[in-house]
Amino acid sequence: MSQTKGLKQTYYPESEFGGYSRVNGTVAFFERVQILARPEMVVLDVGCGRGNAAERFSQSPWEKCRLLKGRCKHVIGIDVSPAGHDNPMIDEFRRIEGDQWPVETASIDLLVSDAVLEHVEKPEMYFSECRRVLKPGGYLCLRTPNRWSYMSMIASIVPNHLHAKVVSWVQPGRQALDVFPTYYQANTKRAVRRLLRTHNFSGCVYPHIAEPNYLGFSRPLYAVGVYVHRWLPSLFWPMLFVFASRMADEQGVGGADPSN
Repeated sequence: MSQTKGLKQTYYPESEFGGYSRVNGTVAFFERVQILARPEMVVLDVGCGRGNAAERFSQSPWEKCRLLKGRCKHVIGIDVSPAGHDNPMIDEFRRIEGDQWPVETASIDLLVSDAVLEHVEKPEMYFSECRRVLKPGGYLCLRTPNRWSYMSMIASIVPNHLHAKVVSWVQPGRQALDVFPTYYQANTKRAVRRLLRTHNFSGCVYPHIAEPNYLGFSRPLYAVGVYVHRWLPSLFWPMLFVFASRMADEQGVGGADPSN
């Protein structure tokens, strides 16, 4: 049993039954995504990567909550890295080679982008492309770190060229090729809400706090993290969840206020 698994069972005893805690962020995010997904949908996974989560399916079956391939009509993955060609969780890979994504306008029913927004240098362009490729009424589902969380603040201090080294230290199972530069250009509730309004989306942005996985390398620090997470104000919760739908053009950009 790994130390992290043992720590989870100590502080989140329910994880013994299924391998995940009641506050697991991946399950919480993708549970809602799965509810929105329908068999006739074309799905776009923005920043799909190489699908390294599939490597954990045998040891952590709950990770299969990420799977939309086989559940929806067609899953397209796009990424700046050619490693996406090896992603077993998508039906088709297309590489991003410019500002415009290699996806037809108004062709997507459900767009998922997990742990990507923090790596985006041009968030206006990113949300513009989300709007362009989604059909009116199509769903936008994003998960990204909160700029004001302690982990994001630490990451901002560490130079990008050292991120892979630091991440491999606190997460021994994480490979260097899965670590990318971070910019945090739009990683606050206020910033995302503004971008949703600007690009004609109606929806909500809310924080989520899971177990302190990044502190799993140290039993004392993990224990402190569990306590801190129980009392931490929501402004500093580690993750932001974004769920929105693309409004029809005739409703006008900046129509509904997504500040639920």
